[in-house]
Amino acid sequence: MSLDQALSKMRGVVPECVAAGYVDMSTGMLLGVATVDSHPQEVLDLVAAATADLFQGDNVRAIEKLFRKSRGVAEDGKHYFNEMLVMSDNLLHVFIRGKKYHDHALVAVTRNSANIGMALTKTRAALAEVETQL
Repeated sequence: MSLDQALSKMRGVVPECVAAGYVDMSTGMLLGVATVDSHPQEVLDLVAAATADLFQGDNVRAIEKLFRKSRGVAEDGKHYFNEMLVMSDNLLHVFIRGKKYHDHALVAVTRNSANIGMALTKTRAALAEVETQL
């Protein structure tokens, strides 16, 4: 199974999923995508860049550094922010940092009528299968 096939399968499993993507945050590239509609490339590129900013932007790195310092934890490469949910007027966006590849993130976009817990659970479950395609 290819990455695009794994994302298409994920789109069918995550409730009310309208798009699934896999982002390499170190390069800002969208490695794979499966959507119900076509989108201009610049929109897809922005999703990849925004995902990288959410997990690895300057302010997030500063917060992680402060957390480590206040807890007396050495720089160990681990991150405090591993999952994020963003709700817009019509959509729920689920962002999950890779477990195997920490600089990658899986993104699921569902209608906001989807059950949030199920969307998160099913996206979490899809991560391992998606990561095996790399």
